[in-house]
Amino acid sequence: MELSDWGRLADGGLDEKMGLELFEVTAERARGRMPVRGNTQPFGLWHGGASCVLAESLASLAAVVAAGEGGAAYGVDINATHHAPARTGWVNGEAHALRIGGTLGTWEVVLTDDGGRRLCTARVTCALKRARR
Repeated sequence: MELSDWGRLADGGLDEKMGLELFEVTAERARGRMPVRGNTQPFGLWHGGASCVLAESLASLAAVVAAGEGGAAYGVDINATHHAPARTGWVNGEAHALRIGGTLGTWEVVLTDDGGRRLCTARVTCALKRARR
């Protein structure tokens, strides 16, 4: 798929509502960002749940590529450690494959602010359903 095609998959979904912008999607790596504005908790800080959405979205998109044409993927586990808050700007995410197996794949996702400060580290495991040939 072309990068522009991925946006159509989010049409009307949570990723679109949260303002996800994608920069790269491969099985080994996915990069994107979400705005802090509109994704905050009541005290004006980036919401921890938004970190989980961004992390799982990036890992799941990479997992779809790993599953191959006609395959599917879905998250089965997420663990996120929140290191620092953000109040403005963008939260940038980069998912790196730790292991891609036959039925499961695991990605580490690092979220940073615009200055490169680490906000969150997440680990996402996705089930991979490969197309039958």
